[in-house]
Amino acid sequence: MSPEGTAGQLSAPLIIALLVLFYGGTLLITFTIRKKKENADGYMTAGSKIGFGVSAASMTATWIWASSMYASATAGYTYGVSGPIHYGLWGALMILFIYPFGRRIRTVAPRAHTLAEVMYARHGRSSQLMLAGSNVLGSVISLTSNFIAGGALVAMLSPFSFQQGIVTIAGGVLLYTLWSGFRASVLTDFTQVMAMLGAVVVIIPVIFFAAGGPAIFTEGAAAHVTPQQQSFFSSDAFLNQGAPYIAAVLAYAIGNQTIAQRLFAVREDLIKPTFVTATVGYGATIIGIGMLGVLALYLGVEPAGGDVNNLIPQLATTYLGPVLLAVFFIMIIGALSSTADSDLSALSSIMMADVYGQNVAGRTGANPRTMLLVGRVTMIVATAAGLYFASGQMNILDLLVFVGALWGALVFPVIASFYWPRVTNAAFTVATLSAIALFVPVRFELVPMSGPVGLLVDVLAVIGVGVVLGLMCFGFFGLRVALAVGTVATVVVAPFGIGFLHDYTVLSASLVAYAVSTLVCVAVSLRSRENFDFSLIARRTGDFDQRDDAVDTPAPTPTR
Repeated sequence: MSPEGTAGQLSAPLIIALLVLFYGGTLLITFTIRKKKENADGYMTAGSKIGFGVSAASMTATWIWASSMYASATAGYTYGVSGPIHYGLWGALMILFIYPFGRRIRTVAPRAHTLAEVMYARHGRSSQLMLAGSNVLGSVISLTSNFIAGGALVAMLSPFSFQQGIVTIAGGVLLYTLWSGFRASVLTDFTQVMAMLGAVVVIIPVIFFAAGGPAIFTEGAAAHVTPQQQSFFSSDAFLNQGAPYIAAVLAYAIGNQTIAQRLFAVREDLIKPTFVTATVGYGATIIGIGMLGVLALYLGVEPAGGDVNNLIPQLATTYLGPVLLAVFFIMIIGALSSTADSDLSALSSIMMADVYGQNVAGRTGANPRTMLLVGRVTMIVATAAGLYFASGQMNILDLLVFVGALWGALVFPVIASFYWPRVTNAAFTVATLSAIALFVPVRFELVPMSGPVGLLVDVLAVIGVGVVLGLMCFGFFGLRVALAVGTVATVVVAPFGIGFLHDYTVLSASLVAYAVSTLVCVAVSLRSRENFDFSLIARRTGDFDQRDDAVDTPAPTPTR
């Protein structure tokens, strides 16, 4: 059987009831934590006292968003059995790789609210604005993507239009997040992730057996699947999906405020179990969902409208009855809402702490009540912006790629800034800008990737392989192991990668960004005489509502 389209929809009254149940329930949950006098620090990081269960669920829910579910299924449909494994496994391991760096960040900045705020304390304004600016752009794009996913889901599963869907989703998320900010986001994440995990456990086996069970793989292998798609060790899947995703997710993990915000919110002694649990939860969910794409491949499904993002809803409407289809609807709405509220919280924190708290009023002059107003207005404006971009169903892939590259260019300078006292503001800034300047022509193929240019790209990409693997090892095993692994990886990959890697544009461009930012940052830092005292960061960051035990130390003057 090869389903060509959707087999049915949910009725309008049922869709309305499900949306009211979901968003009404999340709103009621937020009422239980609502305070008459909300404070700015609680609005941004919940007082840095979030417990294990809520923090692990929140990290998992934030990492799982509707687009990641669809992308994992696309990977399965495109690359076969190894596609979802490459997508889900590497994404899960990146969560795990964050935690040693997270412990270091919390040690030097125990009461910070944003990573950009810490960069201001470490370097000055330019590094802060690079991180803050990239996160504003990234969160608005992510918000837009989630609204689009929600609108498309409503349009496919109900009589309602795409426009009605995005307005309803946007209004529902804003409604429960606006008053309590981050506290509302993390508390509702717990309920949302439980709903998602429960739905995955039920829905995937039901679709599998309804579509034909194990016989699908024997009957579909010869008709629809290539040898590469049948292989667990597909080189095609690794080079086009796995390797680029390793680089992209490491960049996302280190540079993204939605992740950093949870790092600053969880109790410091619970960082490790939180990230380990989120690693398992994310990997199991995303790999499981991705197998629906593999199922569609073996069934010979043609995506509705030629859009592979329709595969999951298409299979759901074909093989699920009304009850389980309603459960599926809640699963996807929960996934996109958990990330959308995280984006709103991240944007509000950046505007509160980095724009108003650091650059407008200054730490000593910032009024917590004004900060709350700034945060709430930011959420409203961001929701309106997301609706505006989503209403046109804009192609946001190029912007997502650009933001991902910006974070990739920032990874080494950010990590080095927490360990190496010689890193200066100039090193951070020049390294990041240089990496972006070389990334753009490579990624968008603005120059021919042949001759000396192709050779240069390959050499830098090979160095980038060493940088990525070295950074992964550094957090767990220290500098010596990282240098050894990075060096060996570069030497081993060089004979195979040079003359070859530039053919894989996404992969080579990301690796070039890593390599250039690392080389330039190290070169400029080695020329400096900076010997930064990391204890100053804790004194330059801290609570805005309670400053009794804070020591006011001016931010650094940028050094060259």
